[in-house]
Amino acid sequence: MFALKITALIIWIYAILVLKRTNLHFFEFCLGSVGLFFFLMFWVQPIIIEPLSVFVCAAAGLLGDLSGMYDSYYQYAILFIPKDTASVSLSIDYECSGVIEIMAYSCMLWFFPLYNVVEKLIYTCVGVVVIFLANVLRIFVICTLIYFYGNEIFYFAHTIFGRIIFYFISITLYFYVFTRAQIKRQKVGTFNYGHSITPK
Repeated sequence: MFALKITALIIWIYAILVLKRTNLHFFEFCLGSVGLFFFLMFWVQPIIIEPLSVFVCAAAGLLGDLSGMYDSYYQYAILFIPKDTASVSLSIDYECSGVIEIMAYSCMLWFFPLYNVVEKLIYTCVGVVVIFLANVLRIFVICTLIYFYGNEIFYFAHTIFGRIIFYFISITLYFYVFTRAQIKRQKVGTFNYGHSITPK
């Protein structure tokens, strides 16, 4: 299995070099970002998923402590919402960690042709922080709704309302990093005023 992954990595790098040499930038972006995403999922995701879940739980727990609505057991990546009728515990697992969204954003950014290396480093850090905080806010909103309305609202809070908030912030990030930059930096030809010719 490891040999297969190494072979796939070599083929992917070679294909990227060929596309770069032939100036096929769109295909380089697609193959590069998708390929990098899968390689990160294979090798990096298993390493960072647990600490990332702990960090998300700890950050969301700070908001819980400030509001007094829930407690954080971040060592176990669990949030506990005390209720008079039935208390609720939320586990910050793979889906709630935000690892997929962080990797997808980073992979697209590093094959986006409009930025240099320094800009990509800066926007990677900014994007990771924004996605992390958006995920923390999403979890805080879910816990808040459960605190006030009980476990019956869990599906709506987690699957619909929380994701709307998270994806709204993510779309805003994507707009400023990708779409707005594309519009501002694109060049649509050149225009020069011709010299006037005075008739003799």
